[in-house]
Amino acid sequence: MPNPLPKLLIASLSLLLLQGCGGPKLEAIPPNGTILAFGDSLTAGYGVGEAQSYPTVLAELSDRTVINAGISGETTTEGLARLPGVLAETNPDLLILLEGGNDILRSQDLSQTKANLAAMVELAQDQDIDVVLVGVPQRSITASIAPLYGELAEDYGLVFEEDLIRTLIRNEDYKSDAVHFNAQGYRIMAEELHELLYKKGAL
Repeated sequence: MPNPLPKLLIASLSLLLLQGCGGPKLEAIPPNGTILAFGDSLTAGYGVGEAQSYPTVLAELSDRTVINAGISGETTTEGLARLPGVLAETNPDLLILLEGGNDILRSQDLSQTKANLAAMVELAQDQDIDVVLVGVPQRSITASIAPLYGELAEDYGLVFEEDLIRTLIRNEDYKSDAVHFNAQGYRIMAEELHELLYKKGAL
């Protein structure tokens, strides 16, 4: 009787590979391609110099052009008004969307925040631009991610970075103040996003 172990092993390995490749994928960004980092102060790099912001570090790691389109203090309503012009000007291959923190801090209506972010995603997807959504924590003791981000990721089939900001914001070693990061924190942001882009096929 043939030994069934090799077939079982092959089946198990195949299952692991399929699980590891699960979820949404990204189109490969060509060497001359562009990543648009769009958002508020966490994208702008508040608290550090421009060279230490996550988009600058991500450009170094990815060997791609990464445009820092972060504006400190911006809400999603303001971001939605700004995004069409930025997309037209930069024509990116990929959008990293990290916004909504100021809406949360100012206790704005999160249903409107979700609608604004959805409209931003649709603007990009209508132009065949891949979107990576980065979750933002709620104002709570646990700093859990606001549910609207996971809902948007599911609704639009997005690559979703859920825990990065939450993990960093809970560690004082990575912060320059209550809500912003220091150089080490922004570098970790860039490294984790670089790894995500690699795993999902963009790099």
